[in-house]
Amino acid sequence: MSRSILHMDLDSFFVSVERLHDSRLNGVPVIIGGTSGRGVVAACSYEARTYGVGSAMSMKMAKQLCPEAVIIRGNSAAYSKQSKVVTAIAEECLPVVEKTSIDEFYADLSGMDRFFGSLKVASGLRQRIMRESGLPISFGLSVNKTVSKVATGEAKPNNEKHIQSGNEKHFLSPLSIRKIPMVGPKTYQTLRDLGIQTIGTLQSMPVDALNSVFGKHGRVIWEKAQGIDDTPVCKTHDRKSISTERTFNHDTTDLDKLRSILMAMIENLSFQLRKGNKLTSCIRVKIRYADFQTQTKQLSIPYTSSDSVLINRGGELFGRIHSRRIRVRLIGVSLSGLVGGGSQYQLFEKCDRSDSLCLAMDQIRNTYGDRAVFRAYGLGVKTIGRENPFNGDPPPLLANRKR
Repeated sequence: MSRSILHMDLDSFFVSVERLHDSRLNGVPVIIGGTSGRGVVAACSYEARTYGVGSAMSMKMAKQLCPEAVIIRGNSAAYSKQSKVVTAIAEECLPVVEKTSIDEFYADLSGMDRFFGSLKVASGLRQRIMRESGLPISFGLSVNKTVSKVATGEAKPNNEKHIQSGNEKHFLSPLSIRKIPMVGPKTYQTLRDLGIQTIGTLQSMPVDALNSVFGKHGRVIWEKAQGIDDTPVCKTHDRKSISTERTFNHDTTDLDKLRSILMAMIENLSFQLRKGNKLTSCIRVKIRYADFQTQTKQLSIPYTSSDSVLINRGGELFGRIHSRRIRVRLIGVSLSGLVGGGSQYQLFEKCDRSDSLCLAMDQIRNTYGDRAVFRAYGLGVKTIGRENPFNGDPPPLLANRKR
């Protein structure tokens, strides 16, 4: 039986949410991002894109390209709220939903042809999302994830595209190789150096030729160009949370020590979030006293992976749960409500000096290892590992490690 895979993506999500709250922004160029001199563009409206503005561009350059644009700092709480509204609607209507970022998801509609019709179900869901959330959304529907995602991009803005089974290669053929998921700037440039500009040209190449250039990824690129992708839609199989905790060799009442360890653990976890391109919407702090009584508190927060935000919230929770004047045996922290799409979402947050420092430290860690650089309060705290905790492998986090 042929599969029916749906990909849905909210159009210019951040901008659309801002317009939902302020109709004066409709029809005018809008840029969301850091407003400081070193800020970057997190998102922009289609009107701004016609001037050459794009995500991750410096705000200074964006203003030069589109001086009449309305510049907005961004509202992470509002974006988080609307993302959850759309996700709730999708999960209510469909049996299997895989949320891949804050503003997009896949769904498997296979078998619905027999009763309702996949296209009818997808169109109905899109209309309901727009009606109940007020946000524009586009979708692509085909036999697999790759073709559906490309189809969504071709349908935008605020539209839908259905690729009939058997027409995958024909649909992909005239498109730029940039449209293939997983083809980044380096791969694109390598393909261009080989004289390949369209997916159609890539389709006609022998797979062995691509293997000789890209290794094992050559076949993956070739299969995607052919419209072949057997990847299943999984009910958000990524980890729902990451956590770490420390049990002390000797119980302690040293508040400075406890706070330092807590901050270092949060810093480690937030680095793993950014490394895995994830965001969290809930932080939880735990304390176990010498008499084995355990206190925990959690706080729902707007989606973030910022060190400064999470450390501040973690410190607040610690102050609320550390209420007994007896020794502490264990301290822990966990981050939950995880979603993908962190790289774009964080851009409008990275404006102050602490976030600039965080970015610089990440670059050093990614190059030389996650213990190559850290803040002074982390000197005595072990790393939670260099492995990516979001690749489906067993958790590398070492709980209850004594210190």
